[in-house]
Amino acid sequence: MTTATAPNSTWSSLMPDRPDAMPRVALLGNPNTGKTTIFNALSGLRHKTSNFPGTTQEARIGTLQGAAREVEIIDLPGAYSLELPQSESRVCREVLAGTLAAGDDAREPDAVVIVADATNLPRNLVFVGEALRRRLPTLVVLNMTDLARARGLRIDPAVLASRLGCEVLACSARSGAGLDQLRARLSEGRFTIPNRTPPGSREGLEAWAEETYALVASRESADAGPARGESADTFTDRLDRVLVHPLWGMLVFAGVMTLLFAAIFKLATYPMDWIDALFSFSAHWTAAHLPEGILTDLLANGIIAGIGATVIFLPQICLLFFLISILEDTGYLARAALMMDRVLRPFGLPGHAFVPLLSSHACALPGIMACRGVPDRRERLATILVAPFMTCSARIPVYVLLTTLLFRDSPLLAALAFVGCYALGVVAGLVSALIARRTILRGASRPMAIELPTYKRPGLRNALSATLDRGWIFLKNAGTNILAICIVLWWLSSYPHVEPPARAQELRAQAEAAPTPEARDGLVAQAESVQASHALERSYAGRMGQAVQPLFAPLGFDWKLSIGVVTSFAAREVFVSTMAVVTEAGSDDVGDQTVLETVANARRGSWRAETLAADGTGEPAQAGPIFTRPVCWALLVYYVLAMQCLPTLAVTAREAGGLKWAALQLGWMFALAYAGGWLAFTLAG
Repeated sequence: MTTATAPNSTWSSLMPDRPDAMPRVALLGNPNTGKTTIFNALSGLRHKTSNFPGTTQEARIGTLQGAAREVEIIDLPGAYSLELPQSESRVCREVLAGTLAAGDDAREPDAVVIVADATNLPRNLVFVGEALRRRLPTLVVLNMTDLARARGLRIDPAVLASRLGCEVLACSARSGAGLDQLRARLSEGRFTIPNRTPPGSREGLEAWAEETYALVASRESADAGPARGESADTFTDRLDRVLVHPLWGMLVFAGVMTLLFAAIFKLATYPMDWIDALFSFSAHWTAAHLPEGILTDLLANGIIAGIGATVIFLPQICLLFFLISILEDTGYLARAALMMDRVLRPFGLPGHAFVPLLSSHACALPGIMACRGVPDRRERLATILVAPFMTCSARIPVYVLLTTLLFRDSPLLAALAFVGCYALGVVAGLVSALIARRTILRGASRPMAIELPTYKRPGLRNALSATLDRGWIFLKNAGTNILAICIVLWWLSSYPHVEPPARAQELRAQAEAAPTPEARDGLVAQAESVQASHALERSYAGRMGQAVQPLFAPLGFDWKLSIGVVTSFAAREVFVSTMAVVTEAGSDDVGDQTVLETVANARRGSWRAETLAADGTGEPAQAGPIFTRPVCWALLVYYVLAMQCLPTLAVTAREAGGLKWAALQLGWMFALAYAGGWLAFTLAG
């Protein structure tokens, strides 16, 4: 690759007062220039991701790998301009000015690397001109030169360097060409303080960018396709006539999303089963090999179960982000956002909300974190508030149980009800967004400004890096919260300790006199199930269920269902296992017909009557089944619309900027779920 030669400085001359300090380099650029690909190549996987203080913009900070000297690299958010009022532009301005901490301290970067797209140079040069006006030691990296050359476009780095007044390095991040030279320059600190100052006005800067492009660009062949930004027809333009067409584009979008979700739910099944088996084995091994007591119970049923409840959804999270990264790398995701802008705009949401809402179908936690990419604050808050309405993976076990109970003899109707749950969540989210944007988040919608990049072959390394990064963020931010919640839930469900009921003692006595081992094992299992149900009834969680049961009575829930609702506030998927125990099913495998029969035939009863029966001092009052048809419909609608996820509230409070937003989200979703559940119970009755 060709490198322009110009006078430059080294770290010894750039940092005379701090010769032993680690140099700090800011990585700047427009979106879709390959900036993050270059960052990943320079830092490997040894970087950390957090937020810039006081913002929702991500700070990716890494250290230069494979070089003689360590250099701190800050991957700043992609921005179309340094002068816009958007959060990503403000972060870039403040980091360059040294007023925003991007590492251990707030100081100006020692140098700036600006990444420009060689296939779209006129627009990129406007941003370069804005950065050059900061007069920091600068190196311009001309990326995607291989794609430009394939289209017959040649950019002369020497002429461009002379025009900009700083060093210019041509490279291709995707193929790796030129990256060794870039790594060497970063290690040595070979940067130039620009000796030219572009015009200050926007009009003057755009004219300067066009003049510069005309000087440095040339065509290598008359029959080669034109470069991005030129007027003639291109392959990208021809493809976009289909992909962003109001009809054909939506059909393609529907097909792509169908394949995306099919891949997620099909391929993620295998690692999820392996993880589930691993943690189940670990819990059983811990309970079998450690001495009985509080510590063993905490490890097996609290910590290991809590970690497993989080990690089991990691394959879906990682696969979703991997596929999203691939789609983004190809250039299609920008088209999808543009298509969805037409759908979301009437509800007060921009096309930028598409990716967060899509991510929320795996889990609302990464979906809410992805809302950082929504430029407008009001639209970002609205997206955060409605993201939990999207059906996440944790709701699926509840849907399976209830749709199976409703339509045991009609798999087709069960499947339609299952799909209807997804549709209801989407509709509720869109209507809620519309209400929010017309009331508490009222304001004019910002027109969606998004670049449609050229189509490219996706980079596997970049997708894997993004997947690992997002997976680690999910585990770090969600895993700790869910683990703590599960430990608290374990304590509430396990205490206070009570003596086994008379019925359990009778079953154990019968087991000792059983004629066969099979009969003995069956009676022991039945005794353990009765004892577990008895203990849960009298636990703090059971008392909570009794306390809140009058609140849920209009929805047809008895105290047992109320326990399931209360405990599943920690995590929705807990509902199935809780109901299996409280109805004496003894298992949470909803595919087991015996479990379904037991849950379906579970009977209601007053707390006092069941207490007398369990103690052997009375007979329970006769009552109907718990899971009647109206109750199943009420419960299904309730779980589609209710929050029922404390970690999501914690992330909402952090990303939205206060507990008031989390409280509003909880209150609105609960009110909507309660009203929907009551309506479903009434109509089905």
